[in-house]
Parts: sequence; C-alpha cells; structure tokens
Amino acid sequence: MLLMIVVLFAFMYFGMMRPQKKQQQKRQEMLSAMKKGDKIVTIGGLHAVIDSIDEAKQTVDLDCDGVYLTFNLSAIRAVNEPSQAAAPATKVVAKPKAEAQADTKTEDQAAEPEAADSDAKADTDSDTDAK
Repeated sequence: MLLMIVVLFAFMYFGMMRPQKKQQQKRQEMLSAMKKGDKIVTIGGLHAVIDSIDEAKQTVDLDCDGVYLTFNLSAIRAVNEPSQAAAPATKVVAKPKAEAQADTKTEDQAAEPEAADSDAKADTDSDTDAK
C-alpha cells in the first residue's frame, strides 16, 4: 500500500510537475531575452514590435503600426523574430519577368497536347456509340 502511494507521487512529479516547471523556465528565458525591436505576439493574437520594456513595472510598450500600447509582460505569448541586429536579413532574388512568362508558356504548351489527346479519344468513343 505504501509502495503504491510512493509510485503515485513519483508519477505525478515526473509526469506533471517536472514538465510544467521546464515549460515555465523556458517561458521565463524567452521573456528575459526580449529586447527593443523584437517582433512578438500577445496572448490576444496582436502582432507588434517591442518599443520599450519596463522591468520594474513588468510592462512592455508595443508599436502596432504607429499605435503604442502598454501590456503586462505576462501577456506576451511568443517572440516571432529577433531584432535585425541579431539576425542578418536574407536577400530574395526574383525571376525577371521574361523568364517567368517563358516558364508559364512552356507549362501551358505541355498541357495542350494532353487535352487534345483526351478530346480526340472522346470524339472516337462517341462515334462508335452512334453506330
């Protein structure tokens, strides 16, 4: 009987309490690593950029397209992207317009023979049905 109680408490600790503590620690690390310029999401789904953080009051000022809002730090759900200083931007290279049009024509021309073959087959089938 005593052994079952010990096993139950061990299961509760390793199955419930320990993962919750790890999750809380990970969230605390995320909140303490935030800095001005980071893109975040609040628990309400608001996407914004951090303007300032007040550790004493546990608040954060967010810039939402020119509208500045103040939230509790506990209202931050996730940090989407670190500020530009931390991560260099990648360059996106677009295809020239002529190449994009050439690719489209090639795909359309490749699809046409298949459509023509299926039309010819349908005509042949209908001719045999009519006889």
